[in-house]
Amino acid sequence: MIDAFHVSRPAKSSPLLYDSPHSGRYYPPDFASNATRVDLRRGEDAYVDDLLAGAPEHGATLLIAVYPRCYIDVNREETDIDESLLSEPWPTPLQPTDKTRRGLGLIRRLVVPGVEAQAVPLTVAQVRERIALAYTPYHEALSSLVEEVRAVHGVVRHVNWHSMKSLGNAMTPDGPGARRPDFVVSDVRGASAAPSFTAQIVDSLRGMGYTVALNDPYTGGTIVQRIGKPADGIHSVQVEINRALYLDETLVEKANGFRALAANLDRLTTVLADAA
Repeated sequence: MIDAFHVSRPAKSSPLLYDSPHSGRYYPPDFASNATRVDLRRGEDAYVDDLLAGAPEHGATLLIAVYPRCYIDVNREETDIDESLLSEPWPTPLQPTDKTRRGLGLIRRLVVPGVEAQAVPLTVAQVRERIALAYTPYHEALSSLVEEVRAVHGVVRHVNWHSMKSLGNAMTPDGPGARRPDFVVSDVRGASAAPSFTAQIVDSLRGMGYTVALNDPYTGGTIVQRIGKPADGIHSVQVEINRALYLDETLVEKANGFRALAANLDRLTTVLADAA
């Protein structure tokens, strides 16, 4: 049985906690898709885990998902399900969101526009098995790390890491052809983190010469919405990295900019850990 996540801890504990929920690339035997492996990998936040591999050396605890988001998306609510993907009715009420309507729910319908992720409809039992295997363990691990960090330091500074296509498409909130900045930093419009923590991330990235947008076109997904409780000292910020900075988006292979970006993310981690 494959673990749902990996955790790496720094030599010296700090309030800084990172997670990468969409960089998993283990496709289990029970996952059936007619999409090519390259198409499926275009649905991943490919190699974000590798970009962050140095984070523990620079002061951050790091949680990485193992299973891919086309298998199950741990950054969605369990009720965010597209019933058209099921072979039978779901036994309890569902609450599909705009993510599901765009093919991006708990069980992903589309990898990219026109490319189906699932080969056949799934039974309720199959979906529940994916939840038990990959979704629940990841959230339990993240919740445990939040409480562990908070117990030691009294505060948590959490960054939820993602990557985004360099251009929007029909499945993204900004629409087809929209050009993205280098980074989008999101704090649910101020609800998931203190402004000072968000500003530190934005200012640090801009100081490195990157273009950074705040809460546009992404405002923060399920994980930061769940975790972020700034009044209780738990600050959670989502960061989207433009894939053009480090990835050949067609082949889903690391590009020439990978090492430079990884080094700059290590610099950011040092800044955030030292400030904490």
